[in-house]
Amino acid sequence: MKAYYYDNIEGDQRAPHDSGEEVTPDELQRLGLFHEFIPLVGREEKDWTADIDRVAKERDYKNRDVINVSKAGLGELYESKIKSFFQEHLHEDEEIRFILDGSGYFDVKTAPPQERWIRVAMEQGDLLVLPPGIYHRAY
Repeated sequence: MKAYYYDNIEGDQRAPHDSGEEVTPDELQRLGLFHEFIPLVGREEKDWTADIDRVAKERDYKNRDVINVSKAGLGELYESKIKSFFQEHLHEDEEIRFILDGSGYFDVKTAPPQERWIRVAMEQGDLLVLPPGIYHRAY
C-alpha cells in the first residue's frame, strides 16, 4: 500500500494521479483508516482465509462478498460501474476491501477546512477498512 495526496489534474481516474506528496500510515490511522497486509503468494487459500476470518471476527463483521472489478468480471457493466465507484459517497458503516488479485485505488477526503483527497494505492494482499462517515471514491 502506498498513500499520497491526489494531484487533482483532470484525466482518467484510473491513472495514478500521484502529487508526489506522501501520506504516512500514521496520518491514515488518524483519519480512522485501518490497513493490514495479508500475503497470498506462496500460501494456501485456507491460510490467508484464516487471516481474513481473524480480522472479520475482531471487527465483528457478519457478511462478506467478492466482486471481480474487471471487464471479464463485470462485462458490459464495467465502464458504468467504475464511473459509479468514482462518485464521492459515504457509508454509515465501515467499508472493507481486500485485494485478491490486481490493484486498485481508494480516495478518501480529509476533513474541512482542507478537504484534500488522499489516494491509497492498493495491491494484492492489501486489506483496507474505511471508517463510517468518511467521504471516499474508488477505482
